[in-house]
Amino acid sequence: MAIRIDLRRYLRQIAVPLIGASLLGYFGYHAIQGDRGLMAWLTLKQQLRQADAQLASLQAEQVALANRVQRMSPSTLDADLLDEQMRLMLNYARDDEVIIMLPTPAAPGAGAPAPSNSDVN
Repeated sequence: MAIRIDLRRYLRQIAVPLIGASLLGYFGYHAIQGDRGLMAWLTLKQQLRQADAQLASLQAEQVALANRVQRMSPSTLDADLLDEQMRLMLNYARDDEVIIMLPTPAAPGAGAPAPSNSDVN
């Protein structure tokens, strides 16, 4: 009987630190690996940097496009830009112009030889 009492007393003394260590381990793990933990915060920070870089790229593209649109407006029409767009959209060329067709770069390992520069029209 005395052994049983000593065993209960020993288990009670161990139970509180064991439960405390378990809770500390549980919350510590989730503080690092959980949905709102340290690793999730670092991942979100990386995604934010990527989104900021994409935003800067899109804003630069928007400025370039706004510049082209402004140059095509009737009040400030750029004749060179209009001519470039007309030729591009209508596939138009004058009779006195010489058109040099450059070969398209072949994909590496495609097996087909690249056209030579002697293909001039």
